[in-house]
Amino acid sequence: MTNKSMRSLACLLFLSCASALAQPVLHLYSRHDFLPDVLIERFEQRCHCQVDQDFYEDGDEMLARLSSGGPAVDVVFPSSFTVPELLRRKLVQPFDKSRLPNAADLNPILANPAYDLGSTYTLPASLSLAVVGYNIEKLRELNIDPYSWSAVFDPKVLAKLKGHVNVVDNPRTVFAAALMYLGLDPNSANDDDYQRAREVIAAARPYWSGYGGNYYWKDLVSGEAWVQLGFSSEFYQAREAAKREHRPYTIGYVLQREGNQLAIDSMAIPVSAPHPELAQRFVNFLLAGKNAAELGNVNGATTPVLTAAPFFHDDIKYHPVINPDPAALRKWTVLREMPPKRLRHLRRMWHDMRIDHAVDTVSGVSHKREK
Repeated sequence: MTNKSMRSLACLLFLSCASALAQPVLHLYSRHDFLPDVLIERFEQRCHCQVDQDFYEDGDEMLARLSSGGPAVDVVFPSSFTVPELLRRKLVQPFDKSRLPNAADLNPILANPAYDLGSTYTLPASLSLAVVGYNIEKLRELNIDPYSWSAVFDPKVLAKLKGHVNVVDNPRTVFAAALMYLGLDPNSANDDDYQRAREVIAAARPYWSGYGGNYYWKDLVSGEAWVQLGFSSEFYQAREAAKREHRPYTIGYVLQREGNQLAIDSMAIPVSAPHPELAQRFVNFLLAGKNAAELGNVNGATTPVLTAAPFFHDDIKYHPVINPDPAALRKWTVLREMPPKRLRHLRRMWHDMRIDHAVDTVSGVSHKREK
């Protein structure tokens, strides 16, 4: 090889390396396993950029990092519970909607949430519902109806399930389900309503086997739990795991006729984002129908995007939780921010019931439900 050829090759290598080094890096901050690898790789190819992901365990950890001016974050994925505090602290910036044409495909029911009127600072990425997850064969054998919250709260039903029921360790979610079981507003501002819900939970508690942590759904897969109160996306993971492990039973999850809590994982861009324009491209990318469907295909997330339906895998395309009828969302309730005093009281009640199984746990107590 001549000196001239060697110099040309070196120049090409330098330019190639310089080009790679010049690629912008999009920094994402989310829960573990929220974004499938296929979406990250697809966006990197499309934007000619790199995507770096970091993860948090809960909303408090996320708020602490954004408030402290820690490592750079371009897009964050707060829950609907966390958004009000993000806005109070002025940690996120408004979207430029002209750069988000795919936002027009969002279900209009989700366009004006109480925690961010007009979706100025946040847009929904995925949805999950608090529902009953269950062992289909076992409940069929016991003749128990999973379409009612009675499978979690009615002592007469629970007598058939004792020791095989557990609930997510989330007081707001469990109290909301108890309120709906009673026919009451899960966003009630009435202290008497929460006392009634407490009585329902206390009466059910002796029949429960425990409270679920991060991977509570694995108890359904192992067969230890027959009924759980938890979130639909986790029960999708349980269903798929039971299939892979060739378990002799099937995991199902369904909506309850008394109503369900809707949890929203949103997208937002921090005020300190180093690449806000690239961040907006990523938000718009996730709102495209094909990409939105991947969250359902991989993680069992319910989609807020109306154009996602054609891209769902056949086995979930008609699932009423993952791909709901748009009108069904009107029956689901997003929990509003709770006043600090009431939230502290709720957490105290939850803590007390967890450590004292004897409190108000009279078996067979009947609770009048509102019509």
